[in-house]
Amino acid sequence: MDRGDILQNALQVMFVCCSPDVFRKLMVHFRRADLPHEQYVFFFIDVFGESLKSERRLPWARGDADDAAAKEAFQCRLRQSVKILTYREPQNAEYKDFVDNLKMDAKSMFNYTVDDSLMNIIAGGFYDGLMLYTHALNETMSMSGERPPGRVVTQRMWNRTFHGVTGTLQLDENGDRETDFALWDMIDTANSAFQMVLHYNSLEEQLTAIPGRLLRWPGGAPPPDIPVCGFKNENPACHTSELETITIHQMVSMVVFFILTMTLTVAIFIFRRIKLEKELVAQLWRISWDDIHMSNLDKVLRSGSRITLSLRGSNYGSLMTDGHVQVFAKTGYYKGNIVAIKYTNRKRIELTRELLFELKHMRDVQNEHLTRFIGACIYPPNTCIITEYCPRGSLQDILENDSITLDWMFKYSLINDIVKGMVFLHNSVLVSHGKLKSSNCVVDKRFVLKITDYGLSSLQTESQPAKDAHSYYAQRLWMAPELLRAEAPPPQGTQKGDVYSFGIILQEVALRRGVFYLDGDPLSPKEVVDRVVLGEWPCLRPTVDPRAHSPELGQLMQRCWAEEPTERPEFNHIRMLLRKQNKESRTNILDNLLSRMEQYANNLEELVEERTQAYHEEKRKAETLLYQILPHSVAEQLKRGETVQAEAFDSVTIYFSDIVGFTAISAESTPMEVVTLLNDLYTCFDAIIDNFDVYKVETIGDAYMVVSGLPVRNGKLHGPEVARMALALLDAVATFRIRHRPDEQLKLRIGIHSGPVCAGVVGLKMPRYCLFGDTVNTSSRMESTGEALKIHVSSTTHDVLQESGHFRLELRGDVHVKGKGQMTTYWLLGESDSQ
Repeated sequence: MDRGDILQNALQVMFVCCSPDVFRKLMVHFRRADLPHEQYVFFFIDVFGESLKSERRLPWARGDADDAAAKEAFQCRLRQSVKILTYREPQNAEYKDFVDNLKMDAKSMFNYTVDDSLMNIIAGGFYDGLMLYTHALNETMSMSGERPPGRVVTQRMWNRTFHGVTGTLQLDENGDRETDFALWDMIDTANSAFQMVLHYNSLEEQLTAIPGRLLRWPGGAPPPDIPVCGFKNENPACHTSELETITIHQMVSMVVFFILTMTLTVAIFIFRRIKLEKELVAQLWRISWDDIHMSNLDKVLRSGSRITLSLRGSNYGSLMTDGHVQVFAKTGYYKGNIVAIKYTNRKRIELTRELLFELKHMRDVQNEHLTRFIGACIYPPNTCIITEYCPRGSLQDILENDSITLDWMFKYSLINDIVKGMVFLHNSVLVSHGKLKSSNCVVDKRFVLKITDYGLSSLQTESQPAKDAHSYYAQRLWMAPELLRAEAPPPQGTQKGDVYSFGIILQEVALRRGVFYLDGDPLSPKEVVDRVVLGEWPCLRPTVDPRAHSPELGQLMQRCWAEEPTERPEFNHIRMLLRKQNKESRTNILDNLLSRMEQYANNLEELVEERTQAYHEEKRKAETLLYQILPHSVAEQLKRGETVQAEAFDSVTIYFSDIVGFTAISAESTPMEVVTLLNDLYTCFDAIIDNFDVYKVETIGDAYMVVSGLPVRNGKLHGPEVARMALALLDAVATFRIRHRPDEQLKLRIGIHSGPVCAGVVGLKMPRYCLFGDTVNTSSRMESTGEALKIHVSSTTHDVLQESGHFRLELRGDVHVKGKGQMTTYWLLGESDSQ
């Protein structure tokens, strides 16, 4: 037997598992190839029978030019080279009733039509699995009498036979279900239709032929179990004379070369494996929270609806509050460099092997258009991700800042940076971004755009806001329709989904009117997302305005946000298209560069002027508040950094007052009512004392302390000033009304004393200007020994007022004063008529 005869008797058996369309293309190429077609048999594994869904079960029928070649390839010149292997649909009556009920429920409850398909086996399998689980659970609970662990219930389900709607269901000792299969073949060449010829019963492990149907093989018989020439061509009858001419030395050389190659390959593989394991164990990405020093950049607030470039503090977009204030993300210093800190909502992080690989990949990914991943802190409660800090803000901030003029060269530069970063990302181990949006495109100090917030999908699992929240839908304006419709979209997204997001960003850059801008009546983010998910024709997409951009750029936008993902271009193709469109803008680089530098300088001057005005306004407010807390002279010394020295004053007059019965009023009032009462009273008093040369020292509860003659000396006027002020406050109390007790009058008790004191600032935190000396104590005793609605003055103050000759006083007599003994005191009645 020569070699030609052997090959003619041989039969090549191919098992193919792919989609029906791919298998059809394979068979067309097989038909057109110069091969002995009758020597090949193809077993197409199509478990759900997708290729048999045509009306007459003709897998090659597609209505195109390849139908004829595909038909010949499937039939292989009437030798039936293609066999199709599928699941076998259950034949029991329970399954048929189950499918009928499934169709009715789907139609009545969800308005969905369920077709006759092998996919219905999956629904029946789910039903049987649930019933099997309930039986195992009930049996386990009846034996133990308590809630069993899941492992025990699972083991009871294994190695078991159960009769369900899909027939007799058998699970082996590993929990795997034995499934019945069917083999389809063309037994009637006249109608060229596939029919079931064999079916395999997994329970009985028996292959049964369908009566009246015979499996047909090319050549009339199935291929032998062992090829004629053997599996390794070891049969000597198949060797040619050429093979016999190979010398022993050549064979040895080939074997040695093969061994060396394999040894080198294995050595390289082992070396790379060991190196990888060392990198995983080293955890070079790990950062201790103690090594991070927080900065104050995140405390910057800015009024208005636009964001400046120079004070931007977040790599992840700003948080808008009522459209008037932005609060920036956290920043800090790590090893002397400022970094961006993004906290995660994970209370506990388990370092699985999958997560370790993600962190290693993040460290390995390095590109000038991707923010550099520095590391992560996994110690609660400060679990966060540390990345490169870009001080110029996000692309969204730049587009919303009307003070920045962007020419088309600058816009194309930003767009090209996005494309370059995405090309690298899609070709890297990370594969895709998943959250591409303008707020995740940040600009560094050299105005180079970088993409951030990529990778680490398992570590950055974000807690989603409520479904009706505005931010929930605003964050999804960039998301592709197929991802919005998915119940559980992949956290890392898809490459086609990234292209859709890029198309939305393109419209943002071109029009600068916000994300997903639409002409006409504006829609809320929820309305936009709902209509995109619905996908009604024509599909809702942003407005394309040829007046604001070139027609080619508009066409690129529309291609990027196409409804069908396969119609969207790849980023490599997008880069080529943008390079052609931007060809004219690159002709005169020097002029554009000088123009852009001038534009940056103008923007910077405006920002500096605006910031300077804001600084002066805040400084004025701070100084006003400081002058209300401390005397002007003392505040000026503190501002100059000088130490405030205590100062002695020979003669001042001190005023003390309190409210008689205040304790009873407080006991009968709520705390809020007490605070309101004191606030109303002291607001009234503060307005009155502004008309006199006095200084308010402090208020403690219902006590009110005022002094005249310091910090600025006023000669002998301190006594009359305090006396007139006391009379004015007494008159004001007569007409003062308590809000929650309008029928009750406050009873003010006043004491005045004159003498020397020492004054100075006490403390560093919340400094206070305090008075010290026996004069302060005596003034307090004058108030405490006085009477309600009267002004009690000491003899020293009496002498000071008598010297002025403008006040009427009445002798009270000798009063015992604690710490002083007997003192002669007076009542201040008022000013003389001449005054």
